[in-house]
Amino acid sequence: MKPVLLTDFGSTYTKLTAVDVDTAELLGTAAAYTTVQTDINEGFAKALCALEEKTGKLDYAESYACSSAAGGLRMMASGLVPELTLEAARMASLGAGAKLIGQFSFELTEDDLDAIRAQKPDIFLLAGGTDGGNTSCILHNARMLASLKPDFPIIVAGNRTAARECMRILSDCHARLCENVMPRFGVLKTEQTQAAIRDIFLGRIIQAKGLDKAARMMNDILMPTPAAVLSALELLSGGCESESGIGELCCVDVGGATTDVYSICEGMPKQMNLVYKGLPEPYAKRTVEGDIGMRYSVLGILEAAGARKLAQLSGLTPQRVEELCRMLSQHTDLVPQSADDELAALDFALAAMAVQTATRRHAGTIEETYTMLGPTFVQSGKDLSAVRRIVATGGSLIHSAHVRQIAAFAAYDPADPGSLRPKDAEVLVDESYILAAMGLLSTHYPEAALQIMKRKIR
Repeated sequence: MKPVLLTDFGSTYTKLTAVDVDTAELLGTAAAYTTVQTDINEGFAKALCALEEKTGKLDYAESYACSSAAGGLRMMASGLVPELTLEAARMASLGAGAKLIGQFSFELTEDDLDAIRAQKPDIFLLAGGTDGGNTSCILHNARMLASLKPDFPIIVAGNRTAARECMRILSDCHARLCENVMPRFGVLKTEQTQAAIRDIFLGRIIQAKGLDKAARMMNDILMPTPAAVLSALELLSGGCESESGIGELCCVDVGGATTDVYSICEGMPKQMNLVYKGLPEPYAKRTVEGDIGMRYSVLGILEAAGARKLAQLSGLTPQRVEELCRMLSQHTDLVPQSADDELAALDFALAAMAVQTATRRHAGTIEETYTMLGPTFVQSGKDLSAVRRIVATGGSLIHSAHVRQIAAFAAYDPADPGSLRPKDAEVLVDESYILAAMGLLSTHYPEAALQIMKRKIR
């Protein structure tokens, strides 16, 4: 037996998973409230006690952790054109496991600087211009950022013609140079930037959020939690050298404040008569809907779906839906007292609309347009229609008695034919809440991680 301990320091719960990598067996899971405001080790110790009640005391050979505590990895990004270099910067940030709290296109203004001061990001990604293209915007933005005298790191990943000058402007700041995230029109180069984001997370951010105490108990804190989930999904989809994966998939993670959607698939046009518009989508894609969540962002669901639709799904009146949503936004700790009370009915409707809204925003669209040569169909974004598996995770889903019914709202809807969401997909449930843990495990034991996921996510 070779037990390994995997820890996810979440913003609300610290979740522990014990596995035996020799037999690829899940030994047990446990959770306790994250105590980042006092000593993060307190929550960890409580979770460990709960775990030991299930597994007994174990002499762990190795231990690894990921974290989204204290707000996770909070980033801001700037680019030149919203649909081009800023979109490339956004993809790089989200793919590295960050939460984007601000995006700026064109030249930064004094109002933008005020927003940056107020939000205090963990990292700022400075992009803009293709190689050989516009240099004035990124140089202006570098000067504006330098005037802030920021205490946060800045990653420069824009037009290489201006890159060195940007670094000179930012010489008194903690700045790091990476290759342009979009060196040519329609070409994405995000790997080096994502590696830099992760490196900064491991170095500065862990210490800043008080996670260095926890790190001393571990072999390593490897990555932000969303990056761990993405790694797990890539492994589950693609497999490893010794074992095959389950193929293309998407995943929905509904939380109290945000809803994350992941897709692992090609997503390019499948018909010859389609025209593709915009940047190519990454094979492994993550999006975060910061206005869609079951408690802290419940009013975002209400706004996106409308009281009438929530009323139809819950059996409540539109007026009562609005009343309860406002109450939940003020009292985020409220939970249903029974399976048949009105809050349980509303939670079903909220989760269903969170899934539908988030996946609709994540997936691409197809629309008919007219040209001089006649009608043409244009695809924007990622085509998920051929994806055959939808993975449901997150406390709001896996603890619901109707998880598969809720997750089905991620699928194609004939009433919305322009949305390229999965058709004929089966729902798999991360019942043991192990995706982040398996992403951690995959860095050292991919075969064991894959085998556990194939048995436990079903």
